[in-house]
Amino acid sequence: MTKVVGLHDGCLKISLQAPALENKANELLLAWLSKQLRVPQKQIQFVSGQNSRKKRVEIWGPISPEQITQLLSP
Repeated sequence: MTKVVGLHDGCLKISLQAPALENKANELLLAWLSKQLRVPQKQIQFVSGQNSRKKRVEIWGPISPEQITQLLSP
C-alpha cells in the first residue's frame, strides 16, 4: 500500500508499493499524488530526482500548498 510515512530531513516520506525498475515507482508516485490531491496527473511533473530516492515535484492547478499539506498529512 502506498502511503505517507512521515517527514525525513524536512521532506515528505512516501512509501511506494512499486519497484524502482523501468520507471514504475515514478509512474506510481505521480498517479498516487494525482488521486490523493484530486489533481489531473498531467498537472504534476518532476522537477528533479527521477533517478533518486529524493524527488521534487511541481503541482499546478487550483490547489494551495496548505491544501497539499493537509491532504498528504500522515
